[in-house]
Amino acid sequence: MKFESTPQPIDILLVEDNAADVRLTEEVLTESKIHNNLIVANDGAEALNCLRQQGKFKNSPRPDLILLDLNLPVKDGREVLAEIKADPDLKRIPVVV
Repeated sequence: MKFESTPQPIDILLVEDNAADVRLTEEVLTESKIHNNLIVANDGAEALNCLRQQGKFKNSPRPDLILLDLNLPVKDGREVLAEIKADPDLKRIPVVV
């Protein structure tokens, strides 16, 4: 017998402050048929809260992939990347800038 399994969705954290870019990313991911759960953080502080599962992200899954904008309000993307790579629990998550 052959069993077909449904692939597990990829949890993606999109760190983006521009609403138009968020919509565009959502459209591209939908059209690509990549089974995913997209979590959106609008600034660097929210991104770190999501990664640490704090505040409104308390019940969010740990992402499998991070799409990171470098020019962010509150906490710059470069600072976020530095904190991710300095944290032993987070540094293995792939980050696309």
